[in-house]
Amino acid sequence: MMTYLKRRKVRKQVKALLHSAKTLRCSREDLMSDSDLDFLDEHVRSACAACRGSDVNAMEAAGTELDACLNKLNPPKPMAGFRENFDVLVVAISVAMAFRAYFYQPFKIPTGSMQPTLYGIHSETRPPQSATLLDRQPFKFAKWLVTGESLHVVRAKASGTVRFMPGDSSKKPGYVPVVVAGVPHYVPSDAVETDENRRPLRLKNGVSNGAVVKVGDLLWCGAVISGDFVFVNRWLWNFRHPRRGEIMVFSTNGITALQQGTHYIKRMTGLPNEAIRIKAPDLIVDGKVVREPARMAQIAGRQPVRPGGPAYSGFNPSGTRQVFLPGKSLADENDLVALKCDQYYAMGDNSFNSFDSRYWGPVPERNLLGPATVVYWPFTSPRVGRIR
Repeated sequence: MMTYLKRRKVRKQVKALLHSAKTLRCSREDLMSDSDLDFLDEHVRSACAACRGSDVNAMEAAGTELDACLNKLNPPKPMAGFRENFDVLVVAISVAMAFRAYFYQPFKIPTGSMQPTLYGIHSETRPPQSATLLDRQPFKFAKWLVTGESLHVVRAKASGTVRFMPGDSSKKPGYVPVVVAGVPHYVPSDAVETDENRRPLRLKNGVSNGAVVKVGDLLWCGAVISGDFVFVNRWLWNFRHPRRGEIMVFSTNGITALQQGTHYIKRMTGLPNEAIRIKAPDLIVDGKVVREPARMAQIAGRQPVRPGGPAYSGFNPSGTRQVFLPGKSLADENDLVALKCDQYYAMGDNSFNSFDSRYWGPVPERNLLGPATVVYWPFTSPRVGRIR
């Protein structure tokens, strides 16, 4: 019985080697010399003959010789396992990059210009005593991974006078620097309380602008919630025209007054060849009040984004001519913008805190990337899912 099982096992191993020999001959026949082919065929014939017999020792010997022949003709490459895994990784990355380039691209909401539809980095003030076990490593990372929320305690790294400085959105979007003795301490933008002229006064439940602090003093403490992460549909507008009310993602290249080489996200409010003006809280297109799609009516009606949620502030002119382009900007209710055949108008849902087309004018069609369609993270966000 044992002899039968061993013979069966050895024959199976030799047949596997014969299959490898056949594969090698088919794949490299045009690269191998006649002598190498004869050498391979000779060992294949010997192995086949041994398999037809019942001598276990003869099968083992033929298998060993065939294995040595295969290694000689096709030597194993060094680090074969690593090479195979690396090939798989390269293919996976290539597929992911192609998917990102042509189908759905992830995009992070950096600021609050689209609130309450989409949120950028924002905060909730909390005392340091509110920290729990989940706010300590390694649980802190796990909490952030699920909720996008983490507790930040900002203490002075130097002694001196507190100065609020304008933030560099390209360096740390969603944050502003609070400088003490030349040392910046970054806090979320919405943690800063301002006066009616938008001059910074103090941090919410924190220090005031101009206060004197010592090393280790508490400047601000609160939960920082990451901005929404969305998928941008890059193929949809290849098959149909953009529609009013869609959340548009576009490149800033070539648009005056905007940082070049980045992307903005706004709501598409004006389409090519339309005349746009604003009479708060309504958007007027070609002399008619816009009430479609439903989200546009909801914004104009200053309704809550969802039952019990925050409300929209309507459509409002920018209210300033400090940044104003005649024929392109909407500073007050008397301004009118006539869009060209390849221009779109972009406005943030957070009308009083959005730097958009009302300031710097229309978006050229060539700059359009695609509509934002889905919020996919943080997982616990009430906005996760399809975007309207």
